Amino acid sequence: MMVTLHVNGVANKLTLAPWTTLLDTLRIHLGLTGTKKGCDHGQCGACTVLVDGRRINSCLTLAVMKDGAQITTIEGLAKDGALHPIQRAFIDHDAFQCGYCTPGQICSAVGLIAEGRAHTADEVRELMSGNICRCGAYPNILAAIEQVISQKSAAPPRDGGP
Repeated sequence: MMVTLHVNGVANKLTLAPWTTLLDTLRIHLGLTGTKKGCDHGQCGACTVLVDGRRINSCLTLAVMKDGAQITTIEGLAKDGALHPIQRAFIDHDAFQCGYCTPGQICSAVGLIAEGRAHTADEVRELMSGNICRCGAYPNILAAIEQVISQKSAAPPRDGGP
Protein backbone atom coordinates (compact mmCIF):
# COMPACT_ATOMS: atom_id res chain seq x y z
CA MET A 1 0.00 0.00 0.00
CA MET A 2 1.12 3.55 -0.68
CA VAL A 3 1.36 5.74 2.38
CA THR A 4 2.67 9.24 3.05
CA LEU A 5 4.13 9.88 6.48
CA HIS A 6 5.34 13.34 7.47
CA VAL A 7 8.21 12.40 9.75
CA ASN A 8 10.12 15.17 11.52
CA GLY A 9 8.86 17.67 8.95
CA VAL A 10 9.73 15.59 5.87
CA ALA A 11 7.09 13.97 3.66
CA ASN A 12 7.95 10.32 2.96
CA LYS A 13 6.02 8.39 0.30
CA LEU A 14 6.39 4.69 0.97
CA THR A 15 5.07 1.42 -0.35
CA LEU A 16 4.50 -0.85 2.63
CA ALA A 17 2.89 -4.16 3.42
CA PRO A 18 -0.38 -3.42 5.26
CA TRP A 19 0.90 -5.21 8.39
CA THR A 20 4.05 -3.09 8.75
CA THR A 21 4.13 -1.32 12.09
CA LEU A 22 4.97 2.33 12.40
CA LEU A 23 7.97 1.31 14.51
CA ASP A 24 9.39 -0.93 11.78
CA THR A 25 8.66 1.73 9.17
CA LEU A 26 10.64 4.31 11.13
CA ARG A 27 13.55 2.01 11.90
CA ILE A 28 13.83 -0.12 8.76
CA HIS A 29 12.35 1.94 5.94
CA LEU A 30 13.39 5.42 7.09
CA GLY A 31 16.57 4.60 9.02
CA LEU A 32 15.41 6.45 12.16
CA THR A 33 16.80 4.09 14.77
CA GLY A 34 16.38 6.42 17.74
CA THR A 35 12.95 4.92 18.37
CA LYS A 36 13.62 1.61 20.10
CA LYS A 37 11.97 -1.79 19.86
CA GLY A 38 11.68 -3.06 23.41
CA CYS A 39 8.91 -5.52 24.13
CA ASP A 40 7.08 -5.19 20.78
CA HIS A 41 3.82 -5.60 22.75
CA GLY A 42 3.09 -2.04 23.92
CA GLN A 43 4.14 -2.70 27.50
CA CYS A 44 7.47 -0.86 27.85
CA GLY A 45 7.10 2.46 26.00
CA ALA A 46 10.55 2.35 24.36
CA CYS A 47 8.85 2.87 20.99
CA THR A 48 6.92 6.01 21.99
CA VAL A 49 6.69 8.68 19.29
CA LEU A 50 4.40 11.65 18.76
CA VAL A 51 1.68 11.39 16.11
CA ASP A 52 -0.12 14.66 15.46
CA GLY A 53 1.26 15.78 18.83
CA ARG A 54 -0.06 12.80 20.81
CA ARG A 55 2.17 10.11 22.25
CA ILE A 56 1.63 6.58 21.01
CA ASN A 57 3.32 3.19 21.10
CA SER A 58 4.57 2.83 17.54
CA CYS A 59 4.93 -0.96 17.90
CA LEU A 60 1.14 -1.28 18.21
CA THR A 61 0.30 1.04 15.31
CA LEU A 62 0.20 0.05 11.67
CA ALA A 63 1.89 2.61 9.43
CA VAL A 64 -1.03 2.59 6.97
CA MET A 65 -3.29 3.79 9.80
CA LYS A 66 -1.24 7.00 9.98
CA ASP A 67 -1.28 7.95 6.31
CA GLY A 68 -0.88 11.74 6.14
CA ALA A 69 -0.06 12.09 9.85
CA GLN A 70 2.64 14.31 11.35
CA ILE A 71 5.08 12.07 13.21
CA THR A 72 7.83 13.30 15.50
CA THR A 73 10.58 10.99 16.66
CA ILE A 74 13.46 11.66 19.03
CA GLU A 75 15.51 12.75 16.00
CA GLY A 76 13.00 15.52 15.23
CA LEU A 77 12.76 17.23 18.62
CA ALA A 78 15.83 19.48 18.38
CA LYS A 79 15.32 22.64 16.33
CA ASP A 80 18.06 24.60 14.56
CA GLY A 81 20.75 22.77 16.53
CA ALA A 82 19.14 23.54 19.90
CA LEU A 83 17.94 20.67 22.04
CA HIS A 84 14.28 20.52 23.02
CA PRO A 85 13.89 21.71 26.65
CA ILE A 86 13.09 18.17 27.83
CA GLN A 87 16.22 16.83 26.12
CA ARG A 88 18.28 19.49 27.90
CA ALA A 89 16.58 18.68 31.23
CA PHE A 90 17.36 14.96 30.82
CA ILE A 91 21.02 15.89 30.43
CA ASP A 92 20.92 18.38 33.33
CA HIS A 93 19.39 15.77 35.66
CA ASP A 94 21.33 12.76 34.34
CA ALA A 95 17.94 11.15 33.67
CA PHE A 96 19.28 8.09 31.90
CA GLN A 97 21.63 5.23 32.57
CA CYS A 98 21.87 2.70 29.74
CA GLY A 99 19.85 5.05 27.51
CA TYR A 100 17.71 2.43 25.80
CA CYS A 101 14.41 3.78 27.10
CA THR A 102 15.47 7.43 26.84
CA PRO A 103 14.03 8.26 23.39
CA GLY A 104 10.64 6.86 24.40
CA GLN A 105 10.79 8.55 27.80
CA ILE A 106 11.60 11.90 26.18
CA CYS A 107 8.89 11.65 23.51
CA SER A 108 6.39 10.61 26.15
CA ALA A 109 7.43 13.52 28.37
CA VAL A 110 6.99 15.97 25.49
CA GLY A 111 3.48 14.62 24.93
CA LEU A 112 2.72 14.65 28.64
CA ILE A 113 3.73 18.29 28.99
CA ALA A 114 1.69 19.26 25.92
CA GLU A 115 -1.36 17.52 27.40
CA GLY A 116 -1.11 19.85 30.41
CA ARG A 117 -2.70 17.34 32.81
CA ALA A 118 0.28 16.71 35.09
CA HIS A 119 0.59 19.23 37.92
CA THR A 120 2.08 17.12 40.71
CA ALA A 121 4.85 14.55 40.96
CA ASP A 122 2.27 11.82 41.48
CA GLU A 123 0.42 12.86 38.32
CA VAL A 124 3.67 12.83 36.34
CA ARG A 125 4.48 9.37 37.68
CA GLU A 126 1.02 8.08 36.80
CA LEU A 127 0.97 9.60 33.32
CA MET A 128 4.49 8.34 32.55
CA SER A 129 3.77 4.84 33.88
CA GLY A 130 3.65 3.41 30.37
CA ASN A 131 7.37 4.07 29.97
CA ILE A 132 9.55 1.61 31.81
CA CYS A 133 13.20 2.17 32.75
CA ARG A 134 14.87 -1.08 33.72
CA CYS A 135 17.83 0.82 35.17
CA GLY A 136 15.61 2.68 37.64
CA ALA A 137 16.41 6.27 36.65
CA TYR A 138 12.88 7.32 37.63
CA PRO A 139 13.82 9.98 40.23
CA ASN A 140 15.98 11.80 37.70
CA ILE A 141 13.40 11.41 34.91
CA LEU A 142 10.78 12.89 37.23
CA ALA A 143 13.09 15.78 38.16
CA ALA A 144 13.74 16.54 34.48
CA ILE A 145 10.04 16.59 33.63
CA GLU A 146 9.17 18.69 36.68
CA GLN A 147 11.87 21.20 35.68
CA VAL A 148 10.34 21.70 32.24
CA ILE A 149 6.80 21.88 33.61
CA SER A 150 7.86 24.54 36.12
CA GLN A 151 9.72 26.52 33.43
CA LYS A 152 6.69 26.36 31.17
CA SER A 153 4.34 27.58 33.90
CA ALA A 154 6.76 30.39 34.81
CA ALA A 155 7.16 31.57 31.20
CA PRO A 156 5.50 34.88 30.27
CA PRO A 157 2.50 34.72 27.92
CA ARG A 158 3.45 34.67 24.23
CA ASP A 159 0.91 37.33 23.21
CA GLY A 160 2.67 40.01 25.20
CA GLY A 161 -0.20 40.23 27.66
CA PRO A 162 0.09 40.37 31.46
